[in-house]
Amino acid sequence: MRCSPTPDKDRGRVYRRCGCRDDRRRQLGTHCPHLAADPHHGTWAFAVDAPTADGHRRTVRRAGFPDELDARIALRRFNLGLDSSVITDPWQTTAQYLRTWLAEKELHLKPTTIARYRAYIEQDLIPALGTIPLDDLTRQHLAAFVTAQLRHHRGRVTVHRIMSTLSSALSDAVTGERLPRNPAKPPLISRPAAAERHLWTEEQAARFLRFTHLVDPLYADLAELMIGTGMRKGETLALRWDDVHLPERTLFIRATLSAIDNNQLLLTAPKPKGSRAWVALSDRVVNALDERTGSRVFGQITPAGGYVFHRHGRPLHPKTVLDRFHLLCDKAGVPRIALHDLRHLAASFALAAGTPLPVVSKTLRHRTLSTTANIYAELTHLAARAAVDAISWTLNIADRAILGQPACRAHRPWHQNPRPHHRLAAHQMQQMPERAAEWPMWSGDHHATTSRPSIKKAAPARSGNGLRPAVLQVGTTGFEPATP
Repeated sequence: MRCSPTPDKDRGRVYRRCGCRDDRRRQLGTHCPHLAADPHHGTWAFAVDAPTADGHRRTVRRAGFPDELDARIALRRFNLGLDSSVITDPWQTTAQYLRTWLAEKELHLKPTTIARYRAYIEQDLIPALGTIPLDDLTRQHLAAFVTAQLRHHRGRVTVHRIMSTLSSALSDAVTGERLPRNPAKPPLISRPAAAERHLWTEEQAARFLRFTHLVDPLYADLAELMIGTGMRKGETLALRWDDVHLPERTLFIRATLSAIDNNQLLLTAPKPKGSRAWVALSDRVVNALDERTGSRVFGQITPAGGYVFHRHGRPLHPKTVLDRFHLLCDKAGVPRIALHDLRHLAASFALAAGTPLPVVSKTLRHRTLSTTANIYAELTHLAARAAVDAISWTLNIADRAILGQPACRAHRPWHQNPRPHHRLAAHQMQQMPERAAEWPMWSGDHHATTSRPSIKKAAPARSGNGLRPAVLQVGTTGFEPATP
């Protein structure tokens, strides 16, 4: 059973009114004679004085409540909001609430995120749902909005992002006890599956880098850095020489370059907190960064502490970099991929070379191992061959065990062979041809070496026991007979 709020603690007043009109078409309001005769005539309303932004006061009136209790509850909620400087207006529209929520989020979110939220709210949500009172917003309104967007051929990914923004705003309303529940949960449109990612093979990556080093060294060095370290595009474009230490073969990530509304460039903190860390550099990446130093960059001296990748001292625009990168892909004869795919490429190459998953995750500065395993570990041809070779090797060992033969460790998959870190990976080494089996030799025989790669027949040698066969020995230059 509901209890009526204490009247003496409520600012404002509660009254009953109706919409009847007199002969001059004026509303009678609270002076209608039917109000006293019929207790069900008209509706209940409240009025209260509330401060405005300019310091003045205005009277807020809300009507349409079915009984006195509902009107007093709404008045109490409105007064509690005034005490906390929050107006919990029962007739607050969805547009008013979304704009207020966006102003609060500007204190916590990155400018790029706020710009995207503002575009969704002002261009999509407010034109469609802005006039509906927030308390009256239902799931049917949201379902009609989603259906209309899809009917007008709006992308499912875009519609999902719009509804995610609205769901986040309504969840904050539930947390602040502004709404009893979130009508956008569960989601009305499921998250679309990510598009299949087509990465370069090892040969395509090498072809692109060789070609770009000839025609555009700036973008070649940029691609070398992103592939060799797994850095993000914004982190690479925001890199300064003060954070690069070539003698120590390290660099530090301190900022990322973002474009607001694809126009205004802004330096912000990296998105994950753990991204502000040091990154190790290989010899190949060190050589690429060394090409960016000195007077070889656009015919001018690079300013101390300036950007590593720049045009006359100004950072490169992300959209310009992407367009130029796609043009170079076409000219190099490799498929077009996104710049962020170079980060996926770095993870896949590292995992295919046998690097442990935790090390790859720390190198990419991910929060969890699942992010690296589920998103960035695309299967490459090299990794696929290593996997099937491991299966084949396991089955061969089992067959040899059944036949009673010793296991041959020479055919173990390359990624299972221990090797020093300073040496090349096994799949990168030049494979030497296997040595042919030697012919049986008599005691006392020795190998004769010669520089001629021809096969010579040794004359039959006699001994006390008769003839013994000539022995062919495989040398580094060919087959050579053994000299008795």
